[in-house]
Amino acid sequence: MHAQIGIMLEGQAGLNWARWKRILQTAEDSGYQSVFRSDHFIIGKAEDSLELWISLAYAASHTKRIEFGPLVTPVTFRHPSLTIRYATAVDDLSEGRLVLGVGAGWHADEHVRWGIPFYDVPTRFQMFQDQLAITTRLLNSAVPVTYLGKHFAVREALLLPRPARAGGPPLLIGGNGLKRTLPLVVRYAKEWNAVFIDQATYKQRAAELDQLLLHAGRPATDVKRSLMTRVVYGRNEAEVTARLVAAGEDRAKLLESGCVVGTPHQIIDQLGAWTQLGVERFMLQWLELDDIAGLESLATTVLPSFHTASPV
Repeated sequence: MHAQIGIMLEGQAGLNWARWKRILQTAEDSGYQSVFRSDHFIIGKAEDSLELWISLAYAASHTKRIEFGPLVTPVTFRHPSLTIRYATAVDDLSEGRLVLGVGAGWHADEHVRWGIPFYDVPTRFQMFQDQLAITTRLLNSAVPVTYLGKHFAVREALLLPRPARAGGPPLLIGGNGLKRTLPLVVRYAKEWNAVFIDQATYKQRAAELDQLLLHAGRPATDVKRSLMTRVVYGRNEAEVTARLVAAGEDRAKLLESGCVVGTPHQIIDQLGAWTQLGVERFMLQWLELDDIAGLESLATTVLPSFHTASPV
């Protein structure tokens, strides 16, 4: 078996500098392939929340090996020209380790609280389409770009300095939708990230993506397949049970929904089943931000089963 195993943090759920620094160092030292984080102001109760791009600039300059990025940054938060300037600067600073996860945005409450306009789904996807068009043009053009979209426009814009990495940071699009998301993946992305999905649905979506890529003249292997799902890890059954009870979660329901739950051998088996469906990278949602011992144990017991082969 081979897959890249990384962790995913909810940036709005208590992420502060002390935790961010500690988790990045743990991921770097313990062998995780990547660290991704959400880009939210608030979901539910107000907690510590680090601004996305400042935290990623820190990751770029304070790690040397891991990949990292937003999972994902909403188009509603920043003009596309700002996002791509931030992203290429951070990618260059990290010597090519940023993965640029982008999306249409979904959480209305945080927009209202922070005074950010929030639109209906069709409008947000039109904005997202504009962002993807502007981003890819700016990344790939050494001459000034003009793009007049429905919601965003650039006129004679030239991205300087030019990205050090050919083509700039790879675009990741997350989501499970057949109507809007997968066609955008085919047109613009280098990575498709399935989100909280069960295995049967994932298999259907992956097959549909293969067909869309074929019709577009892109090989199926041109788009990396990744999965973001929750992990509930325990070194033994008693610890797993304690975590589930503390969270008020049902193990069977979590497993049915595609989450990864159990002891090291159980986690290995579950991830292995996903790799058989074609998943190449896992972003395991780690909610226990202060449980560094758990992160280290997961790395020690699970990662060697997936990180010993040649890289994907």
